[in-house]
Amino acid sequence: MTFAIPILVAAMLQANPAQDVVDVAALTALESAWNQAHIRGDVQALERLWAADLVVVVPKMKPMSRAEAMKMTLSAGAWFDRYDSSDLRVRVYGDTALVTGRLVRTRKMTGISVEDVWLFTKVYVRTAGEWKVVAFHTSEAP
Repeated sequence: MTFAIPILVAAMLQANPAQDVVDVAALTALESAWNQAHIRGDVQALERLWAADLVVVVPKMKPMSRAEAMKMTLSAGAWFDRYDSSDLRVRVYGDTALVTGRLVRTRKMTGISVEDVWLFTKVYVRTAGEWKVVAFHTSEAP
């Protein structure tokens, strides 16, 4: 009987390939929605994507809560001309997922075009059947 618990736990942790395909497709679509929301200035889309306990970490700024990130987003007055991610890698661990990739974004601030090239990690958590971003961390790309 001592073997039953480890075998049961191992069976429960095995991936479900069919569900993984569905989840990867859903998360990839959410990445596109995230990018489009930043280009269109779609605050409602961002509110749907961001979990209540979201933490955002970007270069040269202090970590931000969801409320702080939304306030900055609304006050910046500079939506993006370009917001493109590439080299996406999506990994699903049950109701948690990691999405990593490269992000290039450009915007005009006081008439000057500014470009950021970052590597990013997003942590998604599925709650009540919906994926929400709980952490977004970026660093400057080499």
